[in-house]
Amino acid sequence: MVSLDYTILIQMANFVLLIFILRKLLYVPILGVMDERKDRMEAADGEVKRLKQDVEQKFSEYEEKVQQAKLNAMEQRNSIVKEGAELAKSTIDAVRSEIPALMEQFNARVNGEVDAARAVLRSQSRKISLDIAEKVLGRSIQ
Repeated sequence: MVSLDYTILIQMANFVLLIFILRKLLYVPILGVMDERKDRMEAADGEVKRLKQDVEQKFSEYEEKVQQAKLNAMEQRNSIVKEGAELAKSTIDAVRSEIPALMEQFNARVNGEVDAARAVLRSQSRKISLDIAEKVLGRSIQ
């Protein structure tokens, strides 16, 4: 059995003294380090949030600039296509206006060649018919 004497008072005093010493040497520094770590973590979280907002803002600005660039490119493309269509139309209209004159020149040239061919054929057909008649009759027809 345990006897209660003055040693229990010494042990209680040692225990209380140990609590104060441990508190001074261990608990307070550890709690300070933990508070400092907590403050650093909160500061780092704040920095991360700020950086995340900056990134989101810059990304939205980038997206807006990309969208604007796409719109500008589409406008330029449409204007180039429109200019090309107008140029093609004017070229087609110019060629269409030249077609009747070219057709007239072609018809005149064809008619001239046909007339020349007829003249050649008339002169040669007379000569050939005389040659054939002479051969069939066996004598000269002149």
